[in-house]
Amino acid sequence: MPISIINSFASWVLKQRIHQIELFLKYPNEVQEELLHNLLTASENTIIGKQYDFASINSYKTFSERVPISGYEELQPLIERTRQGEQGVFWETPIKWFAKSSGTTNAKSKFIPVSNEALEDCHYKGSKDLLCMYLNNNEDSQLFVGKSLRLGGSSQIYENNNTFFGDLSAILIENMPIWAEFSSTPSSKTSLMTEWESKIAAIINETKTENVTSFAGVPSWMLVLMNRVLEDTGKGNLLELWPNLEVYFHGGVSFSPYKEQYKKILPSKDFKYYEIYNASEGFFAIQDLNNSSDLLLMLDYGIFYEFIPMDTFDTPNQKVIRLADVELNKNYAIVITTNSGLWRYLIGDTVRFTSLNPYRIRVTGRTKHHINVFGEELMVENTDQAIAKACKITQTEVIDYTVAPIFMQDKEKGAHEWMIEFKQKPTDVGLFQKVLDETLQTLNSDYEAKRYNNMTLNPLVINVARDNLFYDWLKERDKLGGQHKIPRLSNQRDYLEQLKGM
Repeated sequence: MPISIINSFASWVLKQRIHQIELFLKYPNEVQEELLHNLLTASENTIIGKQYDFASINSYKTFSERVPISGYEELQPLIERTRQGEQGVFWETPIKWFAKSSGTTNAKSKFIPVSNEALEDCHYKGSKDLLCMYLNNNEDSQLFVGKSLRLGGSSQIYENNNTFFGDLSAILIENMPIWAEFSSTPSSKTSLMTEWESKIAAIINETKTENVTSFAGVPSWMLVLMNRVLEDTGKGNLLELWPNLEVYFHGGVSFSPYKEQYKKILPSKDFKYYEIYNASEGFFAIQDLNNSSDLLLMLDYGIFYEFIPMDTFDTPNQKVIRLADVELNKNYAIVITTNSGLWRYLIGDTVRFTSLNPYRIRVTGRTKHHINVFGEELMVENTDQAIAKACKITQTEVIDYTVAPIFMQDKEKGAHEWMIEFKQKPTDVGLFQKVLDETLQTLNSDYEAKRYNNMTLNPLVINVARDNLFYDWLKERDKLGGQHKIPRLSNQRDYLEQLKGM
């Protein structure tokens, strides 16, 4: 199909969506209120709808007072009933898809319900909106001249009691529209391969002769694939192999620690990076501007948002607020109610708002992945930015890292202990440590206060990891590829001690 026809079609799709997007940009809180009402009405006759008498809820206040905040553990019994074949438990229409996710490297799996409504009105809608926004901002794009190289999970679909589970990416590929299949590489068969090393080899074999114009996936694992591509082909950079590459759509982990490495293998000032924020539970936000780290919160994907200020999170004084009451530059835990039947579900991510008109966010970390042993409230956003600056100043690159506290003992003060695997070790580790520590103090006033004159915290400690330490650690736990992530920060020393013992 000629590129002009494809671009014309994409422009037509954009125009169909633009007035809807403008509606929630202009009336965000009203759109959210109506969405909540629709979700409640749709689920009045479900088991959970009858339990909390959804039919009589006519205001957000009543909803927030009657329906409790839930984590996965609270919802698991209802989810298991649906996985065994019972329907109408927490959502009106039958649910047969479940996204298997551990969220972290923990062994315990979660099975997140994915309704047909969520597939169409959230996940696929988000993917289409991402393309539309990109094309709207880059009218000379030649995106559809070639294909998008996708790197998804390494889990096939499994059936149980006529319900199906697998990585979210596998579910999306299994249900992918025909137009998306034609514009993607590698094939679905290769994308769904389970064994990581064999899958990487197959992807390279399939894609190196394609005309790849974009790629999409988690930055850490995509970087592994891209470096393998260069090794296999002997090329100096990716543009030598795929000269029409123009954009990388990324999400899953922060891009900050990896950006300089991508610039080296994609040496073009015109190359674009577009971030998305999605998860097994839904598609939440999209970068809607070129050269921006802010993500537009998408308010008409069947997801109602609430937020818990992190300074009250998991305390007796915990408070939950709706979108209309958020403030700029405060860290919030996200609570979602979705068109897959997740009611006031604590997803585990934290965000801060960079704009209230429209609502734009940045993902700052995880509720469980921060360090607050000494009142320092260190977030992943802080450590990612500090790592990026230390790398830039010392002319080095980091593959992965994790941080844990050194607890106070006797009269000894506490500290933070880092395990860092370098692609290229700094010539002066002491300078790297100094820049890292000082940058953290500029980014986080609580950390700065605890570090002042070593009052509470001693200088941070760096362990230089052996080559492939984090890769081997994940491989040992059968967590290679997909959406598996290294837990960046922890209030305990479990992860760090495991790594030190390898």
